[in-house]
Amino acid sequence: MPTLLAIESSCDDTSAAIVRDGRVLSNVTASQQVHVEYGGVVPEYASRAHQRNIVPTVEVALRRAGVSAEDVDAVAFTRGPGLIGSLMVGVSFAKAFALARDLPLIEVDHMQAHVLAHFAEDPKPEFPFLCLTVSGGHTQLVVVRSPLEQEIIGRTIDDAAGEAFDKSGKLLGLSYPAGPEIDRRAALGTPVLDFAQPDPGGLDFSFSGLKTSILYTLQRRAREEEGYVKDHLDDICASIQDAIVSTLLRKLVAASEQTGLSRVALAGGVSANRELRQRLEQLGRERGWQTFVPRLEYCTDNAAMIGVTAAFKFERGLFVGQDVAPAARL
Repeated sequence: MPTLLAIESSCDDTSAAIVRDGRVLSNVTASQQVHVEYGGVVPEYASRAHQRNIVPTVEVALRRAGVSAEDVDAVAFTRGPGLIGSLMVGVSFAKAFALARDLPLIEVDHMQAHVLAHFAEDPKPEFPFLCLTVSGGHTQLVVVRSPLEQEIIGRTIDDAAGEAFDKSGKLLGLSYPAGPEIDRRAALGTPVLDFAQPDPGGLDFSFSGLKTSILYTLQRRAREEEGYVKDHLDDICASIQDAIVSTLLRKLVAASEQTGLSRVALAGGVSANRELRQRLEQLGRERGWQTFVPRLEYCTDNAAMIGVTAAFKFERGLFVGQDVAPAARL
């Protein structure tokens, strides 16, 4: 039963996990609050915070798992995609930890790990299945044929769904990250505004036009009614959320019909959105899908998903050398 130490540092969360024989023993994440006042992640601040957080985060993960550094059989880490400075901290720590103990290293693709987060706990989807992966930087439709065989059949051609949430929230004066606040307020409102939902065709997504439509609609409404945004904030949030979620699920339905897959999963940070989760489950009941939605802990960036993915690679002896380097894009 191999015991793996997993490190995730692709953006602004420092996370460490201990995974033994594919089972998560601990999953610890240190978040960064410094970015809130800037309305987005500041890469330099993120990498410096990772430097401060990485050692104590790993120590807590080991302690909660009830294992010592000597019990670790291999070290897994996120190689990319992500912010290069943040990745550098995690990769450097993983290499140093492994070198000091003569342990093998396992590199992990961050997006592949989001999909395989479903294997951190039961119920686990059977292969093959279709996965909608939505995060701040990516929006993808993925056919998952085996743990390490994934084919992207649709992706955003511009902005990601999470970016659309956050930038729309910035237009409304909401603090970063705006996605959770839009989700909370949307539950109190009603979608009353119709925003443009550009369709690039096929299974690809486009959200830049939606953001433009939101901007122009709000500017027009503000001219017509003083204090419009403040007075109708909940309804505006509900309208924005409805437009994004509807776009995602429309493409998911098309992908299911095209591939013939009825096992459908949701992954990535935006999969924490309550309306997206609820509407997926409702859609699953209507269409006879078997749906899989991860626990919130495994939606956002976390090291458990890195460790679970690495466990599959450990079984196959897929290791890398000390010359491995982080990659902002894979």
